Amino acid sequence: MTDMAVESQKASHPALDSKRLAKRYAAERRFKLLGLSAVLAAIAMLAILLGTIVARGLPAFWATEIALEVTFSQEVLDPQNTGDPEVIGQANYRTIIRESLQKVFPEVSGRSETRALMGMVSSGAPLALRDIAISDPSVVGTTQTVWVKSSDDIDTFVKGQISRDVPEEDRRVKDQEITWIDSLQAQDLVQTRFDWDFFRVGDSREPELAGVWGAAAGSFFTLIVTLALSFPIGVMTAVYLEEFAPKNRITDFIEVNINNLAAVPSIVFGLLGLAVFLNFFGLPRSAPLVGGMVLALMTLPTIIIASRAALKAVPPSIREAALGIGASRLQVVTHHVVPLAMPGILTGTIIGMAQALGETAPLLMIGMVAFIVDVPAGVTDPATVLPVQIYLWADSPERAFVAKTSAAIMVLLGFLIFMNALAVLLRKKFERRW
Repeated sequence: MTDMAVESQKASHPALDSKRLAKRYAAERRFKLLGLSAVLAAIAMLAILLGTIVARGLPAFWATEIALEVTFSQEVLDPQNTGDPEVIGQANYRTIIRESLQKVFPEVSGRSETRALMGMVSSGAPLALRDIAISDPSVVGTTQTVWVKSSDDIDTFVKGQISRDVPEEDRRVKDQEITWIDSLQAQDLVQTRFDWDFFRVGDSREPELAGVWGAAAGSFFTLIVTLALSFPIGVMTAVYLEEFAPKNRITDFIEVNINNLAAVPSIVFGLLGLAVFLNFFGLPRSAPLVGGMVLALMTLPTIIIASRAALKAVPPSIREAALGIGASRLQVVTHHVVPLAMPGILTGTIIGMAQALGETAPLLMIGMVAFIVDVPAGVTDPATVLPVQIYLWADSPERAFVAKTSAAIMVLLGFLIFMNALAVLLRKKFERRW
């Protein structure tokens, strides 16, 4: 019997066939199990990451406030009874805060104790009283109950992030301050409220006064500039390369370089912006205009590649039908091809913009790491962006900035999720199948 006959006999043996079949099924089950394990591991890591961010960031959305019986003294605020907001705004509101606290704790005396007592409230409390007096001059000469923010140390203590069981020398809130807090809480003069200022103000050196609105506005203006530059240039480039450009060495060279630019580290674009936009053209440093131009350069390859893929997905029959009834090449592209490819183009654009929203390195190179308090009103005003704001807060030594950092990450993730969801909705709404 020849070897071929032996092999043929073995192959036709039912027991051997069932063994091989069982082995293949076992290998398939192991592969499915490994794939499921990988998916579950990825979900678990994502859940741990998001859970950690949310657990640390939620306290930042709440602020501890202390109720004070504030006497807006006529002698201190407006001795001449002029009613002039400028005169009222220049008054010494720290004196009013100190007198209000000493009403609650009359036993406090001495400079050190008074300083510690004043440290219970935020350094922005006098500014809050000033805003009340300026907006409503009728409060001058009256006594009002005003809720003011506590200092960051008191805030973290009330939220339970500083334990009173720790030895006094190892915690920032001393025993005397804990006694004052307990007394205020017993009188129901301490409350934790939702901090709307976190979404309405810009950055600050004091954690309890810092907000994300300035960085959010900077991100908005930066993305507007990025979109205005990258979208038309990217789409027109994709249309030319895909529909009009001849296939030769020059276009091949351009296509290769576009693909290579998509993989260039983002900090290289920052160095380019620093050398060209700032040093050569003299554009304003730390401005959304320059940031948007740098991010536009970084986003262009993504938009071009996505737009070309969307244009390729349009069936050739659409072009042939339009050409067959006498349309020119330009009419075919503008009236038929581009409108049908627009869902894919918009999806790629939004994904590219979402990538630009999360970039930090190129913006650090053009000076958007500066400490900016004021909310920008235009593309040429000094500004920062959300990723850079997160970087600044993460590098701050105050403990309260830990929660602020995680809260800002939550805001940034919210923007990214919204932009990616918008891309999915646009594709599902406008996508056509042939």
